[in-house]
Amino acid sequence: MDIEKLAASTSLSLDNVRRGIEWLKFKGLVTVSIQKESIIQPLSEEPTVTTSEDEIQVIDRLTLPERRILNEIKKTGQKKIKINELVKRCHMSNIEFSAGVQNAVMNGWLIREADSLNLTNSSDRLSIEETVLEKILKLKKIKLSELSDKELQAFNRLKKRPGYLKESIEKSFLISLTREGKKVTSSIKSDHEDGIGTITSEILNTGKWKNERFTEIDVTSPVRTYNMGRTHPLRDVINEIREIFTSMGFSEIEGSIIQSCFWNFDVLFTPQDHPARDIQDTFYLSNFTDEEVDPIISNKVSNFHKSEWNYDWNLEKSKKTVLRTHTTPVTIKYLSENKLKYGRIFSIGRVFRNEKMSYKHLMEFHQIEGIVIGESINLRDLMGLQKQFYSKLGIIKVKFWPTYFPYTEPSIQSMVYIDKLEKWVELFGMGMFRPEVTQSVGILNNVLAWGGGLERIAMIRYGLDDVRELYDNKLSWLRMQPICPL
Repeated sequence: MDIEKLAASTSLSLDNVRRGIEWLKFKGLVTVSIQKESIIQPLSEEPTVTTSEDEIQVIDRLTLPERRILNEIKKTGQKKIKINELVKRCHMSNIEFSAGVQNAVMNGWLIREADSLNLTNSSDRLSIEETVLEKILKLKKIKLSELSDKELQAFNRLKKRPGYLKESIEKSFLISLTREGKKVTSSIKSDHEDGIGTITSEILNTGKWKNERFTEIDVTSPVRTYNMGRTHPLRDVINEIREIFTSMGFSEIEGSIIQSCFWNFDVLFTPQDHPARDIQDTFYLSNFTDEEVDPIISNKVSNFHKSEWNYDWNLEKSKKTVLRTHTTPVTIKYLSENKLKYGRIFSIGRVFRNEKMSYKHLMEFHQIEGIVIGESINLRDLMGLQKQFYSKLGIIKVKFWPTYFPYTEPSIQSMVYIDKLEKWVELFGMGMFRPEVTQSVGILNNVLAWGGGLERIAMIRYGLDDVRELYDNKLSWLRMQPICPL
């Protein structure tokens, strides 16, 4: 039996039948062989349109030229027509017209006389080629082996005439019982003979199972493997980092992904003409403005910008809204509302950059950020915290070098050595918040801050060279990732 007939006779889906066959093959009860069959199909069922000076003709593509010639003669109402006149009416190429006349004469539909053609009484009879075309058109496709000898001869003739039929090879899978399979089938009893063997929805819904006996089940037979649901590998990394922060005494904060330019740029000491604020780098939201900022804070920010950057700060520009480009606006907004003197807080959230997507850049990604507030904390404390954080990720070799960020001074960058890659990789940026940032929101103590892209850590963890692979949702890759990687 082939798979499709087997599915129809068992009322099972093709997928269920295929899985069942694989188990039977594994047990040596069936064999599967591939059979190749020639299939014939009509090349096209769409009509074609030809035009002349006084009429438009719609012609079925599967109508043979000889039949179209006969139809044109019949339209005249005469049984005899001059060949020259007929050529003008048929709108065919010379080759197609000659072949059509020749076949019509061979079929006994026409008699040729010098320069004219005569219809015979057999002109309404279908030729064997037309019969084959009609049969294939009706069935849509037919196996070559299903044609009679005469039909096969007609098909071979039609095959030489392009534009009517196409032949292709179709594979079918035939399932056969092995000798061992035949022995097993003789011992199989149906549900009616020895109780219920297959549980169906009907048996459960009607309550039939309560009064029936079930057949024995072989509890030692292998069962199908199920792929259970699990968290995404990227979510595993997020949860792991969240746990690391918590173990180091940090508390998590959250905020909106929509921020005003004031909290996203201005309060962070980024001038209003800074390149990072261009539309090429930032997603701005039209017809949407944020709530009014505390005038005391905005006046302090304005004064700092005027004195340090030497330009007139514009309040209206600060009210524009953006998809946050980092999580720091959430942090600084939290500090302005809570006025902490001491504390450790962190955030993990999505940020957005108007960048071209590549193997190392995304327009939307996750950022990690942590800050520590204290009276006497310094850069040495920040580097110590970083080493502790990295060690919990299994990264031991860490080094730092000076860099520049608009809202931290001093600022440093960290590099970590990845044994699998055998090279140093740039990871987080960090520093101490500038007084212009902290004093604007009423924070008088020092604030240490660091942050960076979470996807970069995930790429190191899973050995990826392209950040886009984290979001491809390839089930094969997702299922093979260990929950607790070494």
